[in-house]
Amino acid sequence: MAISLISAALGFVEFAPTLIRWLSGNRDAEKIATQVIEIAKKVTQAPSSDEARIRLRENSDTAHCFHNEILKLETEWEISLLEDRQLARERDLALLKAGHANKRADLMIISAAAGLVLCLLSLAFYSDMLPGEAVGIISTIAGIFGGCLKDAFAFEFGSSRGSRVKDSTVASMIERIGA
Repeated sequence: MAISLISAALGFVEFAPTLIRWLSGNRDAEKIATQVIEIAKKVTQAPSSDEARIRLRENSDTAHCFHNEILKLETEWEISLLEDRQLARERDLALLKAGHANKRADLMIISAAAGLVLCLLSLAFYSDMLPGEAVGIISTIAGIFGGCLKDAFAFEFGSSRGSRVKDSTVASMIERIGA
């Protein structure tokens, strides 16, 4: 069910390309897909997602309206994501103030670093003995571990000063739009 729902929502990427970001690799992809399909059906007054897609292709005004509704929804998703991160940071700070280390985060980072090192070592020492497919899979896994470390560092150390200014500007713009 979830895969077909997400596939149906991906059919609307041609009208709102940023949907790909929200529908691929997101833990809430099924919920997001449902929202996208409901918006498409509401805007086009179509009984199904397939019919909605056809109507969006036929009417540029309707497609524009759909795109605007998706932008509003993306704003809500972005705010929710930022709030989740802020709550996680506040939790970490509360743990530190209470004198407790965040063992779960430490274990996560150590595991990701160890996984990355093991992948790189296996590639360095055994790539000649492994079939090309195995080398590709191990390289992909190493990339995933590297991405995990990148995300952990971005979370831990936050954004650059310029990015923080941009974030606060966007947040104030979002607040003005919502008001």
